[in-house]
Amino acid sequence: MSPRRRRIVQALLYEFIAIAVVGPVLALVYGHSLGSSLSLAAVMSSVALAWNYAFNALFERWEARQATRGRSLGRRIAHGIGFEGGLVFWLVPVMAWWLSIGWWEALLADLALLLFFMVYTVLFTWAFDRLFGLPDSAR
Repeated sequence: MSPRRRRIVQALLYEFIAIAVVGPVLALVYGHSLGSSLSLAAVMSSVALAWNYAFNALFERWEARQATRGRSLGRRIAHGIGFEGGLVFWLVPVMAWWLSIGWWEALLADLALLLFFMVYTVLFTWAFDRLFGLPDSAR
């Protein structure tokens, strides 16, 4: 699979699963309708999708310049921290506005999602690599 196609497949699959999990959880926690919460999850997913594509392109460029090949646990953790850390800056304002909550509460909500997504990101990328093989940059 070409690097570009691989990133697109990876990002779409990742976000589809994320919407299916996060939407109902937001509805339950914030008392919003499932439709509203799924819409918020889709908006957050769209932001994350754009960030995912950009971040993975940058990460793979960096990775290709490293002397050690493969994706160790440390490299996977660094990937997860970089990706999720960048999302905080994009998603807190969206969550605060959509849920009609303060920035502090939105930050706390985003941090709770961050904890979930830190684990999810590492497990998803591991499973994706097992199913589709490592990208050229990691071989």
